[in-house]
Amino acid sequence: MLSRASLLPKIARRRYRSHGAGIFYPPSSGVAPLIESESKSRRRFHKQHTTADVLLASTGTSNSPSVKNALRPYSCDPAAESSMRMTQPLSSQVITTLSPTFQRFALKDKVAIVTGGARGLGLNMTQALCESGIKAVAIFDIQPTLGESMAKALSTSTGIPVKYYNVDVVDEEGVDSAVKQVAEELGQIDILINSAGVAFSNIPAEAYKMSDFEKTININLIGSFRIARAVGRHMIAATPTPTNPAPNADLPDRSIILIASMSGTIVNYPQPQAAYNASKAAVIQLSKSLASEWAKYGIRVNTVSPGYMDTALNRVPALEGQKEMWKERTPMGRLGAVEELNGLVVWLAGEGSRFCTGADLRVDGGYSIW
Repeated sequence: MLSRASLLPKIARRRYRSHGAGIFYPPSSGVAPLIESESKSRRRFHKQHTTADVLLASTGTSNSPSVKNALRPYSCDPAAESSMRMTQPLSSQVITTLSPTFQRFALKDKVAIVTGGARGLGLNMTQALCESGIKAVAIFDIQPTLGESMAKALSTSTGIPVKYYNVDVVDEEGVDSAVKQVAEELGQIDILINSAGVAFSNIPAEAYKMSDFEKTININLIGSFRIARAVGRHMIAATPTPTNPAPNADLPDRSIILIASMSGTIVNYPQPQAAYNASKAAVIQLSKSLASEWAKYGIRVNTVSPGYMDTALNRVPALEGQKEMWKERTPMGRLGAVEELNGLVVWLAGEGSRFCTGADLRVDGGYSIW
């Protein structure tokens, strides 16, 4: 069988042996056959082994020699290896090149808090942070059993420390205490993703109970401010004295990401949901206000606004008719996969987006342009 290096032209083989079998640059004509060969190898492997085998292999606990060999890291000279690869578990080695672009997506040495991180979008975003080589993640959620279970599962599968904290974003004292605890235990807080939220849909405005309206605003809007304020206070206290009038570009980069919704800028059809729409519109404006105030501390604040996503909450028979209407009104003709938010969140969390603040980034398949 041909080796990977043998697929490359002569000049590329020299680079390959010098830099290892990861993606290298500058690009050459040998890149395409190398990628194709590796893709075929991976496809053959996944046909022969179960998902459980792959997960075990990623943590180094599989007893199958073929699994271990198929997933072994590329080998190269130890000196080159130490200079080009992150010192993270295999599952979080997302950077296998010296490319500055890829380096900006790495979250090495950063600590994050993710609210609502035990399930749904929050859980997927937590996993994305772990896969990007983050130092540690704190999950804030109101479901202790599920939260502990998911934190343990993510720690085991990725090798990244993930800890669960029983926190309700409507509890001001609890939020402040938990943020302080994270800072003391993990040493820092660099990233906040607020994914906690609630929605009461398919209720006409005239029939809406004030208690439900107030609950929606309290969790979605006031909860967003409560957690952002607590984390923001910690970040500000940890910031060197900013220069005046312009902030110093060398300030540590910190990122707050509030999960809003396309419902903050459009009115959904056909379901009436005035409270949810109002709460998410307010979250978007809150983010812009915080971004304006905290830029001088090197703290960036942005919102991610998903469209209709294929979440567990939407996989119920009662919504089948509405989902067809949603798809018809979406240029891309489908619901979004939850994983399709991960790349954006990782980018906003890291160094690659240092000049992005106060933005509302919609991921809706084009729904809001029709």
